[in-house]
Amino acid sequence: MSQYRTRPASSRWHDGAPIGERVSAQPLLDDPLGSFEGDLRLSPLQPMLVPEEPRHGELDPSECGHCTRDGGWRWLWRDDLWHVSAAPESGLPFWGGLAPNDHVMLHELGPELLTTLGIVVQRFAGAVQGLDGVARTHFSRWGDGSAHFHLQFMARPLGMMQGRGYMLAVWDDVLPRTDPAVLAENHARIAAAMAAGGGEPLL
Repeated sequence: MSQYRTRPASSRWHDGAPIGERVSAQPLLDDPLGSFEGDLRLSPLQPMLVPEEPRHGELDPSECGHCTRDGGWRWLWRDDLWHVSAAPESGLPFWGGLAPNDHVMLHELGPELLTTLGIVVQRFAGAVQGLDGVARTHFSRWGDGSAHFHLQFMARPLGMMQGRGYMLAVWDDVLPRTDPAVLAENHARIAAAMAAGGGEPLL
């Protein structure tokens, strides 16, 4: 038997959660940022069991995909502290990530990483928004996949009002895959734009 997810999580919030029930998806249909319609249904709320299974790299840093250049995502740029990578495919003009070179989580970022985080986020967001046909750069941190701090950066296409807010990540899942030649060109542009402010391009 697994040592994980063996007992219900317990808190005042958990005690009031409608476990096993199917809650209404109507708020998603009514959301002005949403792009859902028709008979939208959510799965019943599953039991919330603990302890949670470790994230990638939590028990063994050698398994962390953010620590090496062959972790699945293509590294585009790096400096002494940070690196920028790109998803191998996407339905958007660009989907990439920013992570520290060291295997650390958010609460472990030291003063130098914390001091430079805002600067490198601004540079990366500007590089993404500078791509042809891109209106906005969305970025977020979920923190559930890996025990290595990282941010996701997404290019919201110009004029795509249905891609505002959280919907951009949803659209990426369902849109046809972007032409690899277009992605390659955008990756090269990101690498060059980042290198213009320091560090080295990796393409």
